[in-house]
Amino acid sequence: MSENQPPAGGPQWGPRGSERPPGAGWPPPPGPPQKKRRSRGCLWGCAGALVVAVAIGVAVAVTAGDDGDDSTTSAPSTSSAPSATTPQGETRKAAGERDDLTSFQLDDRSSAGITDIWLTWTIKNNSSQKSDYSWEWEAVDGDGTRLANGTEFETAVQPGQIAKGETPTTLKTAQGVKLNITDFERNRAY
Repeated sequence: MSENQPPAGGPQWGPRGSERPPGAGWPPPPGPPQKKRRSRGCLWGCAGALVVAVAIGVAVAVTAGDDGDDSTTSAPSTSSAPSATTPQGETRKAAGERDDLTSFQLDDRSSAGITDIWLTWTIKNNSSQKSDYSWEWEAVDGDGTRLANGTEFETAVQPGQIAKGETPTTLKTAQGVKLNITDFERNRAY
């Protein structure tokens, strides 16, 4: 039997008798890698940096979003005057960009017992630049209870252009419901 053939009884592993396998003088292989124990300082440091970044982001968002006018104004209708009444009874002129929303009202299209109430609006861009508009609104009943609210958008309105829009609501009735504009913004469109 030659050295390259296994013995008749099958393969045998390891040294036979006094034979020494090749490379027997080598050291044993290293064990599995050890887990590195990182201190929790890195975890707390990263978490602290994240908290600071979020706090700065919130502060910037609050500061940038505060236009100083937190009042709620009634939505204009086709028959409303261009001025609004404040809660103290004083009359004030609406802001210039707010005047662009010339009509914002409920349109009751209900028929055959199926409730179908829509919001309709008309915007006229009185600025000298193409503009995007967004406004937040709420519908309240006679007791002041909010029945619905939402945000509407009108984009890329050219100077002097009139844009009309509409959207369905979940209101059950339009009787006795008052619309309030809680926020209104006009931004330059690109």
